[in-house]
Amino acid sequence: MKWKRVRSKDVIDIRGASGGGGSSRSRSSIPIPSGVAGLGGGAGLIVVIVIVAVNAFGGGGGFDLQSAFGTGTGAPGAGDPSPIPPGEDPQRDLKDFSTFVFSDAQRTWEGTLARDDENYRKAELVLYASAVSTGGCGNATSAVGPFYCPADQRVYLDLSFYEDMRRQLGASGDFAWAYVIAHEMGHHVQRVTGTAAEVDRLASANPGDANDLSVRQELQADCYAGVWAATVYAEGNLESGDLDEAFTAAEAVGDDRLQKQAGGSVNPDSFTHGTSEQRRRWFEAGYESGEPARCDTFSADSL
Repeated sequence: MKWKRVRSKDVIDIRGASGGGGSSRSRSSIPIPSGVAGLGGGAGLIVVIVIVAVNAFGGGGGFDLQSAFGTGTGAPGAGDPSPIPPGEDPQRDLKDFSTFVFSDAQRTWEGTLARDDENYRKAELVLYASAVSTGGCGNATSAVGPFYCPADQRVYLDLSFYEDMRRQLGASGDFAWAYVIAHEMGHHVQRVTGTAAEVDRLASANPGDANDLSVRQELQADCYAGVWAATVYAEGNLESGDLDEAFTAAEAVGDDRLQKQAGGSVNPDSFTHGTSEQRRRWFEAGYESGEPARCDTFSADSL
């Protein structure tokens, strides 16, 4: 993907407060923050892979960081930016690329929703290392993977997840990483348009439908990521192999694949994000159409 270094006041870097430059973290028995939307996976898989499903309905909660990291350990928040000086930042290129993708997706959705007479409210991207205290979804460690907190309208990202994707999931490349950010921005679009609130309402009223609603919400975020990718293509910034990287990443976080990777049986009733085939197909649907209206997963009889 063709890109350039940009600055954005909507990107908050707190990695310096956490030691920065990547992290070493426990991947077992880490609770999931409440009320957040993540990339994919399942809570039972956290020992095997880094991604977990974090689409809990409702808000609040969190967990005790001391129990995860030891007495006296706290997590920094977005209110105290602590960037690493560029000359000392081993992740500078990845940080700058992430900033570009986030800013470009933000620009795309601001224009798209304005065209549809929707009032867009900007999201923020928080770059952290090891652990973070969110504004409305409790505390989290890097083990939960990338996530979006609707309560504070922020995407939370530990840049070390880039290597986790390559090693743990076999999903490498810059556009695989771009897909991750675009998916989380899809959740912000759902927050802005009221879809997320409606899903919460329906899931609270009918708990038995919660998993199906979660799958539809996640697949729509995949489709929205595809819509953004279509704008990248239209602007001539897609390069050879980019789409294949995104397809691989989407397939890598399918519930069926992650359950197999964990060594267990595939249980469709427990799916919260969709199968590998569904995730790729809905990303592709958004890409081929370039239209958010094509992403109505909630009206689709078959996913």
